[in-house]
Amino acid sequence: DFMQASWDIEEVQAKGIQHLASFVKDKSAFPCLLKCTEVITGAMKTHIDSLDLQVEGCTLLLEILSQALEHGVMMALDECVASCLLDTVRKHSENEEFLSSLCTLLMMVSASEVAAENLRKVGIIPDLLSILRRFLHNDQICFSCCAVLWSLAVSENNGDQAVLESAVPVTSAVLQKHLQNGVVAESACSALWALSLQDCVTESDCEPTAALLLDTLRMNPERAVLVKNGCLALASLVRLSETAALAILLDSKGSGIELIKDEYHLHFDEPGVAEALCLLISEMVQYDEVMLDMKSQKMEKLLSEIKLQFPFS
Repeated sequence: DFMQASWDIEEVQAKGIQHLASFVKDKSAFPCLLKCTEVITGAMKTHIDSLDLQVEGCTLLLEILSQALEHGVMMALDECVASCLLDTVRKHSENEEFLSSLCTLLMMVSASEVAAENLRKVGIIPDLLSILRRFLHNDQICFSCCAVLWSLAVSENNGDQAVLESAVPVTSAVLQKHLQNGVVAESACSALWALSLQDCVTESDCEPTAALLLDTLRMNPERAVLVKNGCLALASLVRLSETAALAILLDSKGSGIELIKDEYHLHFDEPGVAEALCLLISEMVQYDEVMLDMKSQKMEKLLSEIKLQFPFS
């Protein structure tokens, strides 16, 4: 009430946020803090020029959202809050340290379908892409932004086709830059999968994108989630174009078929990986030339192994 009565006084808002932050460690205060998110974002929006207030507000929101996730509470922030966060992104788009925290906050917010839809409505995707281009070297920013892109792109009622298409080269650049960073690569793979599901990868991009995904699988073979999402992304590319299937067969760094076999044997007890591999294979065999090559490489033997391992799936 005190903060709302004095919206225009920056010192009141700053002191209010600091005082609310003092309750974070008190678990019994959590239900009350949950109700404060709009007051906090309102203070950030009104005093958007104050970096100190933005940092303190963002830090407090991160604490509240972290506790919400621990309690299994999904915070569906409304369009007004989404708009406020976008304004903050735009005002402080050059501040790398602050953006790192803010993008983490956006990632946590976008876990809610409603909040993700609101972020999409206010037009945050071009800003995310701009941040990625500017801070391609920052692994935390790349991880968070790709996770947000995945949440926004995976929505079935997406009307941002042209905007999403422009996300493909940027996401590929993230993957190329952080190929050996399993956490970032996993996030970028997920984003590419979501983008390919929306038919956002052009015909000319299918082959290089498939080659990049194969490189990612080779560099991070032990990460089951990355392998699963990488194979799902490859399956979507193969569905879009035969050139992606041929890129897997004829990859200059080694047989993609052998890589698929190796990944299965490494994760033979992971049903998600097996299912993704089966989906990829089922997309590939739709092309006669590809199917003949897969037969010659004894793919049927692998499929029999999978069938024995998961007879009831």
